This record gives sequence, structure tokens and C-alpha cells, in this order.
Amino acid sequence: MELRTYIFLDQLQPQLASYIGKTARGFLPVPYVASLWVEIAPGIAINRVTDVALKATRVSPAVQVVERAFGLLEIHDEDQGNVLQAGQAILDHLNLSEGERIKPKAVSNQIIRSVEPYQAQLINRNSAGMMILPGQSLFILETQPAGYVVFAANEAEKAANVSLVDIRPYGAFGRLYMAGSESEIDSAAAAANAALASVSGRDR
Repeated sequence: MELRTYIFLDQLQPQLASYIGKTARGFLPVPYVASLWVEIAPGIAINRVTDVALKATRVSPAVQVVERAFGLLEIHDEDQGNVLQAGQAILDHLNLSEGERIKPKAVSNQIIRSVEPYQAQLINRNSAGMMILPGQSLFILETQPAGYVVFAANEAEKAANVSLVDIRPYGAFGRLYMAGSESEIDSAAAAANAALASVSGRDR
């Protein structure tokens, strides 16, 4: 069993919580609840991980993605202690420690300044979050493992006045799109990259 992502979010920021509520099929979170994201391989085993977490505490699951290679779970609660307890139950079940998670890596990290109108339209047609407006700057981040992109997004939203355009925290790579003024996007990008750098773990 491989622990790919294991990351605790102390407070889900409003846009990220709202995005999860719009796109997930589980029990939807509200802003500022505590949240834990766990990604493992093989993917099918995430079903047992969900069972363990729910039987150990009263947390609620919002996201469960089961792919052939990887499985992703999000659980949340107003009480941080419950979320941390559920996380420990998951680690105990997997017979792993938090330190055995994979250390995140920013695979792609770019800022597009003053986005052109036609590109803004293309991005908006394929996103589930806020719209990017022509002339705004766009921050694009890809992470590996995928689940860590939610931590980057949450910390970026804390640090800057930006719009969460799209996020995909599962699959081979996690992807994040954020839009805003040039200065705010620079601040968001710096916070996102600092968040990833702060996570300890083992190298791939």
C-alpha cells in the first residue's frame, strides 16, 4: 500500500469549500471546517479507508474518487480533533506513518499575464469554478501526487484576493487554475509554492 497524499487543512477557505460543494457527490463541506485529504495506491483500497475513517469518528466524506491506479478521499468536520483522529485511524489501518507519504512536487508552475479574451473563453468553458476575465493574470500549477494541489489552493486563497477557476485533485497530476490581478496572482503563487515546500515526506 502506498500513501501518496496525506494532508490536513485546518480551515477550508470559502472558494475551495464552495468548489467542493459544487462538484463533489458526498456530504458537502462549508467554509472553515477542518479537512483531510488522503490519496493511496492501489485505488480500490480507498473504499476500505473510507470505512475505517467513518467508523472511527463522526467525520463526513465529501470526495471519494476510485481510479484504477489511485484512490482519493476527503473527510471533514467542524472539530479539528475529529478529523485528526480519523486520519490516525487511517494511518493505523494502513500500518503507515504520516512521514511515509510522498513529498509533493510542483511539476508545472506558470503565470500567464493579461490573458487574451479568446483564451479566457476557452478556460471558462472547461472550468467549474469562478470565471477568468480578459486582462487578468492566470496562475497554473500541476502537482504530483495530485492530492496536494488542494493544500496549495487553500493556502493561496488565504494569502491573496484571487478567484479559484478550476481544480482537479486526482489522477496522475493535480491541476489548479487561479485568476486575479497581477500582484495578487504573484502572492497566490508564492503561497502555493511555499505550502508545497513545507510538506515533509519521502521522495518518489
